[in-house]
Amino acid sequence: MDKKRAREIAASPVMANVLLDNHTPVYIQHVDDKNETARVYPLDQPHNHQEVALNSLREQ
Repeated sequence: MDKKRAREIAASPVMANVLLDNHTPVYIQHVDDKNETARVYPLDQPHNHQEVALNSLREQ
């Protein structure tokens, strides 16, 4: 996923359909421009935060 789009999704009050590794729906909390990562959590596990590479995220 593009950094700019990931930042837009993280800042938006509207939920976007984002998948991690093409199968896990996630919520983007924060984007780290320097490391090109995002802090996300699976929608069904809000306490399971993880840092993932932006290129592992896809918007549906």
